[in-house]
Amino acid sequence: MADDVRRLAVAARDAARIVGAASEDARNQATRAAATALTDQAASILAQNAIDVAAAQAAQLSAAMIDRLTLSPPRLAAMADAMRSVADMPALVGRLEHEQTRADGLRIARMRIPLGVIAMIFESRPNVTTDAAALCLKAGNACILRGGKEAAHTNRALANCLAQGLAAAAGLPPAAVTVFPWGEHAAMQTLLLQDDLIDLVIPRGGEALIRFVAEHSRIPVIKHYKGVCHLFVERRADLAMAEAIAINGKVQRPGVCNAIETILVDQAIAATAVPRLVAALRHHGVEIRGDAATRALGGGAVVPASAEDWDAEYLDLIVAMKVVDGVDAAIAHIAAHGSNHTESIITADAEVAAQFIARVPSSTVMHNASTRFADGGELGLGAEIGISTTRLHAYGPMGAEGLTTTKFVVRGTGHVRA
Repeated sequence: MADDVRRLAVAARDAARIVGAASEDARNQATRAAATALTDQAASILAQNAIDVAAAQAAQLSAAMIDRLTLSPPRLAAMADAMRSVADMPALVGRLEHEQTRADGLRIARMRIPLGVIAMIFESRPNVTTDAAALCLKAGNACILRGGKEAAHTNRALANCLAQGLAAAAGLPPAAVTVFPWGEHAAMQTLLLQDDLIDLVIPRGGEALIRFVAEHSRIPVIKHYKGVCHLFVERRADLAMAEAIAINGKVQRPGVCNAIETILVDQAIAATAVPRLVAALRHHGVEIRGDAATRALGGGAVVPASAEDWDAEYLDLIVAMKVVDGVDAAIAHIAAHGSNHTESIITADAEVAAQFIARVPSSTVMHNASTRFADGGELGLGAEIGISTTRLHAYGPMGAEGLTTTKFVVRGTGHVRA
């Protein structure tokens, strides 16, 4: 098997050279054709997905994983739309940036270029298959997609659509988008050793998967261990707004990484805000785990929070709630317990909001908006290949630009260095 994995990686490396040199029109044509195939074959894809979902339910996988696995006609349509959105974005490869001309006439610029070969290792999430393919093609990369066994039927159906897209674009090799055919951990470990052929690994899934990849890879890894996202309701908050954002952030899709996991309430308004937030969240079936102050104000609707709750990514209808003494205490709590994902402040005070934004180092910081907007599609990236919570080389939701780098281009007229 090790030799087979090696051959697959070599084919991807060879394909990357062709994809990177291909025209923008050819790469976009492949993406749009694959999106059309998704739409045309929707019934077949949904049927295969139903097989995976039934098996996941029988295996008693978590509600969050089943939610991420499940496709519906609207979700499948959104996947196709995301692919088209990526294809419609301005060209990246070959773009010149930071152009300058020195006093002696030497012209210097940076040119955006592909990274090369990207390996995606992910659980559930069939949308990662299509998002990753579209983004990698836009950035001029080849990709190797290793999905979880729980989505095997769905990913095979999606792979057929991607293959049709590549076939529709003259000159793009099939290995430009490779669906990794082996589910064994040993095969994945072998893949992670191919540092001479693969340029970047992006794992998406539970913390255990990401730690496994980070510990076994010789290839640079974009890490995102978990999303402990905070909502801080500051003393000058509009409580109707805070309530709506809390419900959206916790209830809409509790099993995703940009859902709210902890709500911090300013002590100055806690007597009014806590009962209101507790009642609203309980109405939607949310379990609330609070500190002593929250329990005193929330009554029997709040259960005691343990020390572990402040670091928890529940991915469920559970939220931790704590009363804090102003913005400094909120920022300190986030520094101690956050995961560098997404934080939001609700306040009518622009100066306090600016202070919060400047001092909180998370990859996405929001003012009067739901944490659910921490998403590549929502932030104008067309789609996302993942969310980085480490600062090198990209931070936050990663779109096509995060899958490129730059090289210096220097143009002279016979210049020599003195």
